[in-house]
Amino acid sequence: MSKLHFSVKKILSIFSVLSIFLLSSCTETPEKFFDITVLNTNVINDFASPDLARHIDDEAKEYPNIPSSKKKGDEAVTTVKNKILYLEQALEKVKKISASGDEEKEIKALSTALYEMAIPVYKNEYLAYANLCDQKGSQEAKDAIIKDIDQKYAATFEQQYTELMEKGKAYAAANNIPVNWGR
Repeated sequence: MSKLHFSVKKILSIFSVLSIFLLSSCTETPEKFFDITVLNTNVINDFASPDLARHIDDEAKEYPNIPSSKKKGDEAVTTVKNKILYLEQALEKVKKISASGDEEKEIKALSTALYEMAIPVYKNEYLAYANLCDQKGSQEAKDAIIKDIDQKYAATFEQQYTELMEKGKAYAAANNIPVNWGR
């Protein structure tokens, strides 16, 4: 009887550990969900802004009398390509993360939509802009690309980003996730 009792206890213990492991692997913590779907979008908060255009242009700038500022001629394009790779990886993480409940599903959908709107613009317009910067293209041509990005995408991006941040703030508050919102 003692051996049978020990075997049942052992089986129940193993079953309990496996159950906990399986359940924990199916759902993400609220913190991880928030980090992947909301916090990681900070990397594109400057999308369709003069700051992003200036940052890309600065990658190609050389300064007289400062030999260390000499460029190879592909710095701006490399910067944009690296950003594209990062954004694609971030989008994959968003798509793979599990969402339980309407609130998480809505946040996941908003985050996905934001990346899916921004990535093609980086691949096309921002890459063309970066190429002009590296090739020392005319300021008029660069300004035209940035103006086009602003007119086509800025309002939509701002609306989507603001909506995601509002939902993210509510989610963080409801789940006691400490976040510094830049105040």
